[in-house]
Amino acid sequence: MYVSPGALQRDSAVPLYAQLEEILRAKIAQGEWQPNERVPSENELNKMYGLSRMTARGVLTRLVNDGVLFRVPGKGTFLAPQKIDALSPAYGGVREQLESMGYQTTTTLLGIQLEIPSGRVRDRLGLEAGQPVYAIDRLRSVQGEPISLHHSYVPDHLAHGLDQYDTANEQLCVVLASQYGLTMRRVDEQLEATAASAEEATLLQMRKGQPVLLLEDVIADLDGTPFEYSRIVFRGDKIRLRFDYKL
Repeated sequence: MYVSPGALQRDSAVPLYAQLEEILRAKIAQGEWQPNERVPSENELNKMYGLSRMTARGVLTRLVNDGVLFRVPGKGTFLAPQKIDALSPAYGGVREQLESMGYQTTTTLLGIQLEIPSGRVRDRLGLEAGQPVYAIDRLRSVQGEPISLHHSYVPDHLAHGLDQYDTANEQLCVVLASQYGLTMRRVDEQLEATAASAEEATLLQMRKGQPVLLLEDVIADLDGTPFEYSRIVFRGDKIRLRFDYKL
């Protein structure tokens, strides 16, 4: 049943708390509040709609739990910035997905160099000690705002001369496939929530310790040979990753 924004229908079979939630969602959809703007408090909702503070608190809590709002202790409840929904890179390049949704993206190449990898990188790529890799660091921005930090490692013996290619304006997966015949056929992923380091916070324009999503990918070809290991740090307040499993 549709409830007009701003009015409670007390003779309706729809519970009042559900009507209030729908009203608030409608106001948000209509742009009544902007991201990071404070929304009415429990007391204010009580006066506006004649509901108990407990009912108003429950509705606000539901919206907070859904990620629509967020609370700041001592200050109030605010409208959360809308997150970008993207599939894991295993289903398609993040840049390609964002651009297909109409977002303007830019990629800044922070560095690409040949180096002897750490033990962690070596183990992920199944390399012998001393085998060099290309370490590629990139910063991706959406609508001019940093959103993800990409650290990729590719074995030199599989992609010699990789540093000659434009990995800022061309997707790394495209370069590897078109120039070296390295096409993803298998991916091993690990996703965890963590806190931004000082360096990550500086690059992503956030505060140290704020939540980020860390996605680790080991990408292999048809023969099962790993050819890329990536660590991608996403701003937890800007993007939501989805996984689509078809069994």
